[in-house]
Amino acid sequence: MRTSAPGSERERFARTLRLRRRGTRSSTGFTLLEMLIVLVIAGLLVALVTLAPSRNRRAELAEEAQRLASLLESAGDEAQVRSTVIAWQPVEGGYQFFERTQTGAWAPMAEGLFRPHHWAADGTNVSIRYTGSRESIARVVQGEESFTVPVTITLSSGTSRFVVAGTGIGNFVVQQP
Repeated sequence: MRTSAPGSERERFARTLRLRRRGTRSSTGFTLLEMLIVLVIAGLLVALVTLAPSRNRRAELAEEAQRLASLLESAGDEAQVRSTVIAWQPVEGGYQFFERTQTGAWAPMAEGLFRPHHWAADGTNVSIRYTGSRESIARVVQGEESFTVPVTITLSSGTSRFVVAGTGIGNFVVQQP
C-alpha cells in the first residue's frame, strides 16, 4: 500500500498555499475595524471643535470698551505731559489717535499705545456724543484744557452695548446701559 509518493506532501502543501492565496481579500478597501477607528477619530475631532471655548461678542465688546477707556485716559495724560492736543477718532474697522501739529492740522499717531487699532469684536458700531446732548461729534479731543466737556462713547455689536463715559477731568469709565 502506497502511503505517499515522493513529493506528494510537498505538492499538497503547495496546493493549500495556492488555495489560501486565492481566498484572501485584495489589499484594496478597508476593514470594518479600520472604518470604525477612522469614525472614532473624526468624532473626537468634531467634539473638540464643538466644545472648544469660543469668544462671544459681548465679552469681546466689554474688553474693547475697557481697553478704550484705558487708552483715552493715557492719551489725556500724554497730552498734558507733552503740552499738546491729542484726539481719538473712530475709523473704518477700528480707531486712531491723532496729534495736532504746529499748523493746526491733525497728524495720525503711529507708534506705541496710540497706533491704529482694529476692533476685536466684529461689526462694532461707534457713536460719540457730549454727555446729555443728542448731537453726534466726530472725535474726542484732549489736552486743550485740563477740564473738558464730558463725552459718551457708545460701542455696540449685535445686541450688546457698552458705554465709555468721560467724566470731564480725564477719567473714563465703562458702563452698561
